[in-house]
Amino acid sequence: MADPGMTGPGRPAPPAAATERVVARLRPHARRLLLPALLLIAVSGAGAYFFGSFDLEWQNWAVLIGGGVIVLVACVLPFIAWLSVRYVITTRRLIVRRGFFVRTRQELYHARGYGITVHKSWVQSAFGSGNVRVTSGGEVPVVLRDVPGAVLVQNALHELVAENQSIAAPYPAAPAPTQQPPVQR
Repeated sequence: MADPGMTGPGRPAPPAAATERVVARLRPHARRLLLPALLLIAVSGAGAYFFGSFDLEWQNWAVLIGGGVIVLVACVLPFIAWLSVRYVITTRRLIVRRGFFVRTRQELYHARGYGITVHKSWVQSAFGSGNVRVTSGGEVPVVLRDVPGAVLVQNALHELVAENQSIAAPYPAAPAPTQQPPVQR
């Protein structure tokens, strides 16, 4: 028996499967980790300098524990918060993932169409980043915060929306056949 997916006389060709490809994987700009990194260096240096310089043992341990708490709160937690946000742009959709212990995932399909705006502060302009706001209909807008190359992201999203809407748009209806008057002889 012939395979139903095979083409041949009288059998239509199987539909072309459009595969979804990842266009970009983004995180917020890494400059927000600059202060935690500098603080980590400063706390490590101060801890190494002051640890062992006190006469009482509990004071040395207090320096060590205090430095550890500062590193945890001011360095490790901001790094985890930065890692917990991810933006993925594919050929079909925009995916926003947030959260570390409790995850939130939002998806916007390019075929539905949406509006895209970019907002840049003066600091973001200096680093080439910005906030990309994506609005679709009556839904809550999705904001890609502090994305590197915000204008490039905006242009890519515009192209993907246009491409997906042209693919999803129905073919124009064939013109109605016109009846020609009979030939007079």
